[in-house]
Amino acid sequence: MAEGKFRATPIYVVPIFASLLISIVCAFLIIESNIELTSVTVLPETGYGPLFNAAIFVLAAGFGATMIYFLLKRGVHLFIRLLISVAFSILAFLLAILYFELVFMIINVESSLAVIVFLAFLVTTIVVLEVFLRKGRFCEIIVLAIGGATGTLLGASIPTSSAVLILLLLAVYDVIAVFHGPVGKIASEGLEHLPGVSFSFKKIHVGLGDLTFYSMLVSHMLLSFGWKVCVAAVYGVLLGSFLSFKMVEKKGIFPGLPFSVLLGFLASFVVLVWS
Repeated sequence: MAEGKFRATPIYVVPIFASLLISIVCAFLIIESNIELTSVTVLPETGYGPLFNAAIFVLAAGFGATMIYFLLKRGVHLFIRLLISVAFSILAFLLAILYFELVFMIINVESSLAVIVFLAFLVTTIVVLEVFLRKGRFCEIIVLAIGGATGTLLGASIPTSSAVLILLLLAVYDVIAVFHGPVGKIASEGLEHLPGVSFSFKKIHVGLGDLTFYSMLVSHMLLSFGWKVCVAAVYGVLLGSFLSFKMVEKKGIFPGLPFSVLLGFLASFVVLVWS
């Protein structure tokens, strides 16, 4: 979504590239620690399992967006901010625990759970202060980091078949939700009531969900198929993001997932086949 007159230039993909770099660093930590994360999908990767897993993700996304829009229409902005801040804080805390543990494993330093929890609590406190209370200059950087780190966690804990279908179905849902569903209506209501759910850069807003799923795609390609495919995915996602921004020039609002997901997969597939 854009505010006022907007003209797309390559500079607008720089923050997205930064979020992808964060996701790659997080994926590198997973690789170097040699840890295996438990799959978060409900059904196994056989038969219609991946399709049902994807449907569950899309339904969850749709339900969440619908509930936020419903609460916005009721004008309970304080409750929405509280709900988002609690969810955001829990997510930041769990991510901090995971990645601190990975860092300690890599540098071969034994650390008690109490130390890791303390560090995670410290990071979470900074996140809450910056994003929800101060709304300081580091707020946007934190949103980029949360998107990248969350995407890597999903990319590492969702098998390939389910990951592909989840991203493709979410891209389809994104089109419907932006033009005819709750996401577009939420954006029209104004994002100032929803701190932490989007990244703002100059005149453009990019949803945290978009950043997360871009990072999920890129990190999964790195973890499952290696660096060449990962680089191709990054190129495809950034190209798709730029094309989406060009569409925002004309429409004022445009779904962030379709171009980036499709081009990210296409570039990955081409390199995977040719390498």
